[in-house]
Formats: sequence, structure tokens, C-alpha cells
Amino acid sequence: MDKIRTTNYLLLIIVIPIVFYLLKILSFIFIPLVFSMFIALLFLPLMRFLKRRGVHKIISIFIVILIIFLGIKLGIELVKLSSKQIMENDSELFLQAESKINDLVYEVESIFGIKNANPENTKLSRFLNKEALFKNFGSTLSFISKTLTAVLMTVFFVVLWLAESINIENVLNKTILKKRHQSIRTFIKIENDLITFIKVKFLVSFLTGVFTGLACYLFDVSFPVFWGLFAFLINFVQMVGSFVTVILLSIFAFVELETSSTLLFFIIAITGTQILYGSILEPIFMGKSFSINVITVLVMLMFWGFIWGVSGLVMAIPITVFLKIIFEQFDSTRGIAKVISA
Repeated sequence: MDKIRTTNYLLLIIVIPIVFYLLKILSFIFIPLVFSMFIALLFLPLMRFLKRRGVHKIISIFIVILIIFLGIKLGIELVKLSSKQIMENDSELFLQAESKINDLVYEVESIFGIKNANPENTKLSRFLNKEALFKNFGSTLSFISKTLTAVLMTVFFVVLWLAESINIENVLNKTILKKRHQSIRTFIKIENDLITFIKVKFLVSFLTGVFTGLACYLFDVSFPVFWGLFAFLINFVQMVGSFVTVILLSIFAFVELETSSTLLFFIIAITGTQILYGSILEPIFMGKSFSINVITVLVMLMFWGFIWGVSGLVMAIPITVFLKIIFEQFDSTRGIAKVISA
């Protein structure tokens, strides 16, 4: 018995690194697959509603795909709008940024008694301009191509999930749980919890983006559409997203606004927005079922960020919630679920 247990542990030690390695090198398949599963779960209530109304499954799937493409179209239009604003104002902004940074460098040098032998080192205009941006056109085009491929693969997998060509309940029943009743109960919990998570996260991120953009508009900070869109997207990265938004936007505001009470009130406004929606309202809406301790959140962010990059950072918490529910179904792993919980 001890030999069998030792053998199983050894096999587990060998298999786990292989699985993680496959997840990394086959990320171009797994990222759209996992991401599409979350999207399909989000639209399952709509599919069931349409089914009760007698709408054919093919038409229901077409409606879902249409909604997804309309959302993508809206996102593209917002990106185009913000990009247009940036390209029209870049020269003036960079000159202003150059002046502010040169003044800041001069003050620091004066305080520490440092003499800059080459003042041109502080010039931003040499590399922050349209010509420098167009030099990276090839890499930008490659990024767009990969993103478009990932989006199309995600939509394809969403269709498979919604058409039940890939059935999560059957996968759980045949691979992990192997008990029909337990599989159904677990699937229902996974579905309810993840749908709640996605809805709340989307709503909170949307409100964060809207109020961040409004703060930029009211305090006359350039590119409010861009910063609102940025805050909306980066907020999907748990914990880290809020810090990134506040830090980057504060630095940007320092360039544009005078170092006075206006800048201070702007930083307070965007920080308050992040705290209100991310630290107060989001936990209230999520409920106790999403109680995951800070250490687990950081570890999972680092792990999935390493495996899948930015996509891993976005999906780290939903994946953790999924694993937590699975661990709760077995006596041997219930302790791990308790460790994950706050």
C-alpha cells in the first residue's frame, strides 16, 4: 500500500510539470478555450431564456455571437477614438512632458549636487514621436494579427460551448468526479459562482472606467476616453489593476497639471474611485463564496501571469474559483480549499 502511494506521488510530481509545460507552449489553444468557457457561462442564462421562448438553438447562438461582435465593435471604436486624440495631441503633450521632466531632473540634480554632462539625455522628443512609433509598425501588426486570431478562436470555442459540443458537466462527470449527481451539483455551483463573478467584475470595471474618464474630463486631463478604457480593461486584473491605473494616471497628470491642489484633488478622486468600487462595492456584491486570501491571489496572479501572460492575469481569479469549488468536493483536497479561502 505504501509502495503504491509512493508511486502515485512520484507520478504526480512528474505529471504536474509536464501539464504546466503543455499549458505554456499550447497557450494559443488553451487561452481561447478557457476564456471562451467563461464567456459561454455568462450567456447560458440568455440561452435558457430564449429556449423557454421557443427560439431555436442555432438562432440563439447567432444572437449571442451578434452581441459579442457588437461588443468587440464598440471596443474597437473606443480604441480608434482614443488613438485619434493621442495622435492629434502628441507633439504638444510630449513637449510639455519634456519640460516637466527636465525641470524635475534639474531639481533632483541640484539637491544631490549632480552635474549632467549631456543635457540631451533628458530630451523625450528624440524618441517620443510619431516617427519612433511607426518604426515599431511591424511588431504592432504582428500583435494585431495574433489578437485577431485569438478572438476568432475564442468565438469558435464559444459556439462549441453553447452548442454543447463541449459539455462541462460531462467532462467533470467522466474525468474528475465520476458521480452523476455530484457532477450536476458541482456544475451548478461553478456556473452560478462564475456567472456572478463575471457580472460583478464587468459592472465594477465598467463603473471604474466611466468615473475615471469623468475625473480626467472634469480635471482637464487629456485623453479621458483612453484613460477610461484603460481603467476598465486593467481592472480585470485583480488587485494589481487598481494600483497600475492610479500610478500611471498620477504620473500623467503630473505632466499636465500644475503641482498644486488641483493635482492632489485629482489623485484623491481616482484613488477614491478605485477604493469605492474595487475595495468596498466589489466584495459586497461578490459575497462570501469568493473569499480568497491575499496571498493566494498574489501567488495565482504570478503563476498564471508567467504561464499565459496578460491573459493569465485576467483569468487567474476565475480559474482559482473554479479550482476551489472542485477541491471542496473531495475530503483529501478540502483542506486546500480552506487554505485558498480567506
